[in-house]
Amino acid sequence: MRVFRGWVVVAGAFTVLFVAYGAQYSFGVFFSALLEEFKWSRASLAGAFSLYAAAYCVFGFPAGRLTDRWGPRVVIAFGGLFLGAALAGMALVSRLWHPYVLYGLVAALGMGTAYVPCNSTVVKWFVARRGLAVGLASAGGSVGTFVLPPVAQLLVSAAGWRTAYVVFGVGVFVVLNLVARLMHRDPESLGLHPDGAARPPAAVAGADAPWPLGRAVRTRAFWLLGATFTATWIPVFIPLVHLVPFTRDLGHSPLVAASAVSALGVGAVAGRLVMGGLSDRIGRRPTVGIAMAIQAVAFVGFLEVRSLEMLFGTALVFGYSYGAISTLFPAIVGDFFGRGQAGALVGFLFAFAGAMAGWGPLIAGAIYDATGSYDLTWGLAAGLNLVAIALLSLARPPRPAGA
Repeated sequence: MRVFRGWVVVAGAFTVLFVAYGAQYSFGVFFSALLEEFKWSRASLAGAFSLYAAAYCVFGFPAGRLTDRWGPRVVIAFGGLFLGAALAGMALVSRLWHPYVLYGLVAALGMGTAYVPCNSTVVKWFVARRGLAVGLASAGGSVGTFVLPPVAQLLVSAAGWRTAYVVFGVGVFVVLNLVARLMHRDPESLGLHPDGAARPPAAVAGADAPWPLGRAVRTRAFWLLGATFTATWIPVFIPLVHLVPFTRDLGHSPLVAASAVSALGVGAVAGRLVMGGLSDRIGRRPTVGIAMAIQAVAFVGFLEVRSLEMLFGTALVFGYSYGAISTLFPAIVGDFFGRGQAGALVGFLFAFAGAMAGWGPLIAGAIYDATGSYDLTWGLAAGLNLVAIALLSLARPPRPAGA
């Protein structure tokens, strides 16, 4: 029963992330439809997603703190309300400022209750198999990225982008409010222990030493982790927003372009599962470093894309690295600073590092509008991942709190 409870939480997190991230990364499909109808520039519309990306990362901090206090059920349910209402409201867009308010702020408020509450809750349920558990839960976002963009494209083609947004909004609201019921704050709230053990694992003794946010922010390790993930996440949303128009620029159909996003999702599923489990064996830091190196290679691959086969292959490689890095982020924070305040700690670092990712799509759109190409964007993105590897090499877990 103890083990079963933990995996039920993983299944719930998988489903929440499937729906939320699948809807989020369908933005590229709607992006092209909105550009065709309103003739806005790529930079101006990408700015709405940039605001959204920055805001949902910032909202992840209060969502994490509330998850520590109230548990994930209430937080995720409210998130489903805001995210569903925002997506349905996008059907009414007629001015450029509308997506900035509806998507950039309201949807961001809802999405902020997905990544941090789900992953920090899974971190609390597992110690010995933390990498695998977080990898399985996070795979939901990647499976959603594989499944939902083509669904969005089919809906847009059949019924128009406005109707498609309504369908997505209603679906998000219903699913997130139902699945939230499966999420329990931590094993101790049910009289259980992490990993289904009859007693707390030995590793938990150090991991549960008090690391409140106020103490953690005074450590070098905390800010090195923040800087590391800032560097790798600044460009991380660029393919997820610009891959559809990038593929269309190569002369391919809208459905092929949406399928390229799905290929990214397939790679991310593999990256989350393989690298999450591998990190339990060889350590979180080396595994994150490998994933960042792979991501640098993927951005160079986008720079060299000339054929459809290479496009899909590069999307798979990028997805693999992106999935691994986003999976291992909450796990390595839990390793460094323990389970007790995982929501607040993951949320703060996610707000600090993840908010910078909002600049990526905006900068990429501006570079394209100025040069007619994404080449400079891909080169800069590869370089930022090399910077992230250098920063990661300096990060070490702090001395146990109270030592």
